[in-house]
Amino acid sequence: MQLASSRRVVRRALMYAVIVGAILISINHGDALLRGELDSTRLLKMGLTVLVPYTVSTLSSVSALRGL
Repeated sequence: MQLASSRRVVRRALMYAVIVGAILISINHGDALLRGELDSTRLLKMGLTVLVPYTVSTLSSVSALRGL
């Protein structure tokens, strides 16, 4: 947890989450966004979509730093 919450790992994970998350959101929800169909369920799904690359990046960074 200490490595996962370090400034370096969090910063990198946030960068990837924003970039990859935006791409995934546009692929998965772009049509609904263009139609203005934003409800709480879709917003939750979009939030989870951003959480996936953040989690993957964090796990990868921690594994690399631990030398696994």
